[in-house]
Amino acid sequence: VQLQASGGGLVQAGGSLRLSCAASGRTFSDYRMAWFRQGPGKGREFVAATNMGGGRSYYADPVKGRFTISRDNAKNTLHLRMNSLKPEDTAVYYCAAGPVNYWKSRVAGAYDYWGQGTLVTVSS
Repeated sequence: VQLQASGGGLVQAGGSLRLSCAASGRTFSDYRMAWFRQGPGKGREFVAATNMGGGRSYYADPVKGRFTISRDNAKNTLHLRMNSLKPEDTAVYYCAAGPVNYWKSRVAGAYDYWGQGTLVTVSS
């Protein structure tokens, strides 16, 4: 699977952005999809994940209630809607895909395929 992330940019605190991840090469609906992020001087951290059908979603506590993950299997696309952005959300955001079970869905090492990352900068 090849993944291409887009939609990052510079936004003021309190603003919104929508990230997209376009997939190609394999059957998109076979994979659990997730977003991770890596802030300045930090390790890669889990943001959100969705199951193969898109009916279940999971979020990291810092983004719960502000971010929404969604997928369109017909268009092979994953999205992350980010509202009420905070300066601490500043990071490179990566989409990931893999045949991952629920128990490992928050573990970066469990995913086989990664996008190139898109930078989100939130100014205060």
